Amino acid sequence: MNRPGLGRATMGYQPAESDLLSEVLRDLRLAHARYGRSELTAPWGIAVPFREGVRFHAMLEGHCWIQAKSLPPLLLEKGDVLLLPHGTEHTMSDLPKRRALPLADVKPALIGNGTYELKSGGSGARSLIACCTIGFEGPTANPLLELLPPVMHIRHAEHGDTDLPILVAMMAREAEGQRIGSATVMARLADIVMTQVIRTWVETCSNDLTGWLAAVQDPQIGAALARIHRSPGEDWPVDRLAALSGLSRSRFSQRFKSLLSVSPARYLLQWRLRLAESWLRNGYMSLSQVASELGYESDASFSRAFKRFIGVSPGAVRDSGRG
Repeated sequence: MNRPGLGRATMGYQPAESDLLSEVLRDLRLAHARYGRSELTAPWGIAVPFREGVRFHAMLEGHCWIQAKSLPPLLLEKGDVLLLPHGTEHTMSDLPKRRALPLADVKPALIGNGTYELKSGGSGARSLIACCTIGFEGPTANPLLELLPPVMHIRHAEHGDTDLPILVAMMAREAEGQRIGSATVMARLADIVMTQVIRTWVETCSNDLTGWLAAVQDPQIGAALARIHRSPGEDWPVDRLAALSGLSRSRFSQRFKSLLSVSPARYLLQWRLRLAESWLRNGYMSLSQVASELGYESDASFSRAFKRFIGVSPGAVRDSGRG
């Protein structure tokens, strides 16, 4: 049985052994994209609720302050692009301490198939923002997106030599035109924009990367992570992973934990159970199939590990997905 969203054969380009980021992006299957054009005049502030999926904001004119819990305020200026891989709740405003109205109260107007227009504020300086919410299908979307940081900010100077401005402009034109097939074109463009933002962010922040993205870029640890992600149900003792990475057991374990803050065994457990939760919630497999696919010898051992990590039983997660 093929694991959903994992290990799919592809024609043409094959990622390098440690190019796990390419595989992660490939395994994200876009389901829809909702585009919004926001014309905001000072004073203004909008509270954007959490939404499953990825959000991005492209600053077309003026400026915007973005604030989210546990994150410092970010200033977006003309040409900047911001990606929120977790659909994080946040506020947007012309000043950092501006009172924000709930998005539902501002009442964006539907002007086409999946395209919205929002106008709000007073009579001051204008800000124009292209916004998009991207939804994904498939059982591995959420676990894969969770590996990315909550905010990815690309300044105009950092992507000036990329196609990002052209792609965002194409999305804006497509939204305004509402031609036949525009929803499909918009979804494809949103997919490319998201990939370009992630790629540019990794390239421009390579010296400051931490956590999973830093580990992916590491030649030795990245190779081990690629094996774990491709075949999560295999037995991966530390000795085997260390040998694949070309490091001694102690050096591998030390480097792995310094980058990811967990041991190799703990990371493997976390990845397996994140996949299990998503597979069960989406109804892709039975409990027994999930346990078998992820390398557990029995349903009972899988259920015990799942409840310790997730906090509820596999059956409860499966039933919540049905509801």
